[in-house]
Amino acid sequence: MSTVVVLQQMGVIIILVAIGIYLYKKKVVDNTVSQKISVIVMDICNPALILASILSGNVTASHKDLLIAIILGAIFYIGLVVLGAILPFILKVEKDKRRFYNLMTVYTNVGFIGIPVARAILPENAILYVIVCNVMYSLLFYTHGITILSSGKEKINLKHVLSPGTIMAVLSLLVCWFKITPPPLISSSISYIGNATVFLSMVLLGVSIARSDVTTGFKEIRLWGYIVIRLVLLPIAMFFVLRGIGCKDITVLGFCLMAAMPVGNLPLIQSEKIGEDTELLSKAITVTTMVSMVTITLLMMLFTSLI
Repeated sequence: MSTVVVLQQMGVIIILVAIGIYLYKKKVVDNTVSQKISVIVMDICNPALILASILSGNVTASHKDLLIAIILGAIFYIGLVVLGAILPFILKVEKDKRRFYNLMTVYTNVGFIGIPVARAILPENAILYVIVCNVMYSLLFYTHGITILSSGKEKINLKHVLSPGTIMAVLSLLVCWFKITPPPLISSSISYIGNATVFLSMVLLGVSIARSDVTTGFKEIRLWGYIVIRLVLLPIAMFFVLRGIGCKDITVLGFCLMAAMPVGNLPLIQSEKIGEDTELLSKAITVTTMVSMVTITLLMMLFTSLI
């Protein structure tokens, strides 16, 4: 994959995001509509895209590749949990905000943004690493995540782990492992549903940016420190570590892209649910999402030129 391809594909994504901004400004898509579309994307389209990528037959991962992906994914998230505990102290975050920075470090947007971006700019085999990261994310958030956010007060609810996205991700890994081929009627239907994901998710991202107070978020100095460490230095460090241990190019690019994702929405949703102040998380999601359009493009261009 050349840097020109990365630039072109990220350019497409930026255009789709711009369409979302335009639709919100013209009041074609309001908050109610975007909320309903978000449910469709998260519970139907995104899971379908994951499975469709496996059923396409273009993902040629072996059992060894799958096991390596799971092991590396587990190590990656263990590392994020450790970094999440340390980073607030590095950035000298106020005590009452440390848990938010902790969550921001571990739970980036590997699903809503990560899946369509990976599908757009990486070879199809890379979806394997995206799937693994989404499984790890779900398993961790409803255990480690809600514990950190509530300072141990919120009870762990394992039934939330079994979201449509997690179920489909695990199913996709099983399909990949056992080389299951469903009837054309099923696979074609899943493919058509999944194909809607990139457009809808990027339009919703544009809507989210359009309705946010961008200027105040960009004035948060510690957010810029977070961006440098979490969205830039970490992917670069991962690139050299994965290359150093002899990982395949597609493995390196897949995990590095996941490491470069902006702050995810789930910590914000959970914070609203338990009545926490969500101002910091809202700013972080908006700022990191906008900045990541640039950082992801530059990083992936750099990585592809070095491979």
